[in-house]
Amino acid sequence: MQVFVAKSSGFCRGVKNAVDTAMNIDSHNTYILGEIIHNAQVTAEINARGISVVESLDQIPDGATVIFRSHGVPLSYYEECEKRNIKYIDCTCKFVNNTQKIVNGEYANGRQIVICGEPTHPEVIGLQGWCNNSAFVINSEDADLSGICSKNISVVAQTTFSVDKFEKIIKNIKKLCEKSVAVFKTICYTTIGRQEEAKQLSSVCDAMVVIGGINSSNTNKLYDVCRENCKNVIRLASADDFNFETIKNFNKVGIVSGASTPNAQTREVLLKMEEKSTEVNATNSMADVVAKIDSESKFKRGQIVTATISEATEDGLQILLPFSKKEIPLSKTELDCEVYNPEEYASKIGDTIELLVVELKPSLKLSQKLIKQRAVEEAQIAEIEQGKEFQIECTGSNKGGLTGQIGSYSVFVPAKEIRPSFVQDLSKYVGKTLRLRLIEIKKDRKKEIIASQRVILQEEREAKAAERDARDAEFFDSISEGDIVEGKVERATAFGAFVSVGGFDCLAHISDLSWTGTKAVTDVLEIGKSYHFKILKIDRANKKVSIGYKQLQPQPWDLAADKYHVGEVIHGKVVRIVPFGAFVEVEKGIDGLVHVSQISYERIETPATCLNVGDEVEAKIVAFDPEAKKMNLSIKACLAEPERKPREEKGEGEGERKRTRAPRKSDDDELSSWSEGSVSVGTSLGDLLANAEKNKK
Repeated sequence: MQVFVAKSSGFCRGVKNAVDTAMNIDSHNTYILGEIIHNAQVTAEINARGISVVESLDQIPDGATVIFRSHGVPLSYYEECEKRNIKYIDCTCKFVNNTQKIVNGEYANGRQIVICGEPTHPEVIGLQGWCNNSAFVINSEDADLSGICSKNISVVAQTTFSVDKFEKIIKNIKKLCEKSVAVFKTICYTTIGRQEEAKQLSSVCDAMVVIGGINSSNTNKLYDVCRENCKNVIRLASADDFNFETIKNFNKVGIVSGASTPNAQTREVLLKMEEKSTEVNATNSMADVVAKIDSESKFKRGQIVTATISEATEDGLQILLPFSKKEIPLSKTELDCEVYNPEEYASKIGDTIELLVVELKPSLKLSQKLIKQRAVEEAQIAEIEQGKEFQIECTGSNKGGLTGQIGSYSVFVPAKEIRPSFVQDLSKYVGKTLRLRLIEIKKDRKKEIIASQRVILQEEREAKAAERDARDAEFFDSISEGDIVEGKVERATAFGAFVSVGGFDCLAHISDLSWTGTKAVTDVLEIGKSYHFKILKIDRANKKVSIGYKQLQPQPWDLAADKYHVGEVIHGKVVRIVPFGAFVEVEKGIDGLVHVSQISYERIETPATCLNVGDEVEAKIVAFDPEAKKMNLSIKACLAEPERKPREEKGEGEGERKRTRAPRKSDDDELSSWSEGSVSVGTSLGDLLANAEKNKK
């Protein structure tokens, strides 16, 4: 008897990823949405780990962990998990994920989605959830297409669908449909390869053995392909169903297995055939096939295997691996127990335990205690692959970047990924904690993670900028020039105070703090204290707001009417001297004018002959107009009037001479041009001079 085993037998990559995840993840509070694969033996092993299989998210408590199998799930499931704080491990096959994206995109473009597949298959149900359950599902080439013929159609296929049937359906759709038909060949290439291999193998063999779960769609497709080319096809759910009697009379036997069938089940069937081979004069080809499968299923470092306890000694256990006739020692230091007790383990002979392959050379080394540590690490790695931020301590640097470690994985952060700006000295990061996000992960022997801190810092910077812009926009929308606002003085500068108004920094210029002027902000405002301000100017484009404090305070002239009256004597300081008089500061912000004629009883040419800036004087208020902000003062009114000398006799004709002088234009001009806040004399300079001439006469 010759036995031929299909090269593509056993788990596909997507199924293997899902099964490995279920076998290695921490089982506490963990669920699987539907059977991870359609294989009773594998499902039983996963259940034995304490992981529950549920049929809907309603059966999963909030905050738990759920594994999405390779078949994929509807889009809404991700949203529900986010709402209920359910952590999901997405094991959706990359081919299925690609189909989901196509369905979602074509549906968004308004096209009718057609799925070639089994309506009740989990993958098809999941795909429906990416187009609002509006897809038309076809599983036969003679399906009724009348309901979709008038629409623009986009066709995809279940990844495990029959290639031949898919081609026939497409041909029929293109023939009957009136509008455009877009075809996406989404059958997994491994499925296509398996079906093609099964077709070739069944064409040359006398009998075919198809191994895989009864509910496995891809295994059933292989069975259908084999039936088309071979009369004798035997369907096995597992190696337990195998009966050598059904194939002993055939010369050439082919074996194919579905994508959800472990290699161990195929190997077990071959071993059963080997046990009976002497009865049928089997050739060495059987041993070659078993050797080939064993060689393809070598142990790998990091792999978890199930072993049977065969003996307990003082040094540890003797264990037997599946399909191995040789015992392997397991040191007591590698057992997951606080204290090793040979008698306790002697009672467990025949029980199975899970072991981690630690080393392959020079001899196989296994460990039980490292499984828990590995499970924690792999769960962490799974989260990192989902985009979760993680932290490491930087342990070194080189020309290219920074290095560190997380579990058994080395971590490398390229120099350009440390922060948004250039890093001159990498060594200063050694010993510091880095916040990272995954860029790339290598799970081969190297086990390396390439990560970035820059993307996290950049995102936070952009988020803060966006938040600040939104806050500023809201602030500018809420204010107008002239508004009265409350603000807290945050800091003082030589040119003004920065005041926080609703969290936005506004400037109160030093010239807008006091009506009388100030040299320092702190002479008027106290740092850390809140005051009311008036909004003077808003520059939204440059994000600047000018505010004033003095605008809400009374001016000195506003209070002057209650403080000063005509006839009162004030004490002041000369602050300015002009040709027609001197200005005396009555108080900060209020000046009074002492006209040159009101300085002394004696006639003086200029005020500077009697007064200097800074002199302190006493003067009487002779005129006061607070509304016009003007006050006239007289110094001589506070002095004793000197005695008048007798007037001398005038010569003949002297009385007829008139001594006249036109008013100096410059004096009148200056008097009439006082700025607001200055003080007028009350009478014109011409009048004063005329009066003086009369007195002399």
